[in-house]
Amino acid sequence: MNVYVTDGTEKCFYTAAFAAYADKDCVVTPARRLQLRMGAQVLRVETDEEKSARVLKKVRACDKSAPRDISLILRRGCDGKEMTALGYLRLLVREGGPVRSRLAHPAVIEAMEERRKVTLEAHRFTGFLRFTEGEGGVFYAPFSPDNDVLELILPHFMKRLASQPFVIHDVSRKKAALYNGKDCLLVQTEREVLVPQGEREEFFRNLWQEYYRSVNIAARPHERQMKGYMPVRYWKFLPEKQ
Repeated sequence: MNVYVTDGTEKCFYTAAFAAYADKDCVVTPARRLQLRMGAQVLRVETDEEKSARVLKKVRACDKSAPRDISLILRRGCDGKEMTALGYLRLLVREGGPVRSRLAHPAVIEAMEERRKVTLEAHRFTGFLRFTEGEGGVFYAPFSPDNDVLELILPHFMKRLASQPFVIHDVSRKKAALYNGKDCLLVQTEREVLVPQGEREEFFRNLWQEYYRSVNIAARPHERQMKGYMPVRYWKFLPEKQ
């Protein structure tokens, strides 16, 4: 069995797909998730712009929306996402046209479910993300999503906070989006990020927590309902749950 090891980027995945498409007994995986099997032959894939572009061009020719589907699948935070994307790509090329509506096919079922999980989490964080006010009036929002959704939620906040400088920090993936009210920059954040709290932040945090306590009925706890509306994994950075 051949194991194609990528660097985790989209272009490297398409480069691996160039060779893996016809290799029916293979695995495509990023280096950070590499788990070798008995008899496996490791093939480390270097991004090849030409091969990547050729595969992407073929995918787009089959279905102009398919690259978006594959991109979303590759944002999943779980093992096997590359194989899900490869299975979808193979079916797409084999059929020569859109396959999204073939919901009885295992490859489509799996691909659309993984895609849905990414878009659903991105949608949730447009409402669940909480900003604190740092020194100089810069807003800071740390979060730790299951999937790589930072770039997906950025347009929402750039529109909603159009003239407000902010930092959205994906703690688990150690990257952040820096917005100055006009331009946005994505950076890696290998070191711990410390944002000094602004003078008004404690006041507003206390105000928010007091509001939360005032609308809560102590005699009628509704923890189970809360977990249904907002899963526990989103509570870590919510001021009302501190």
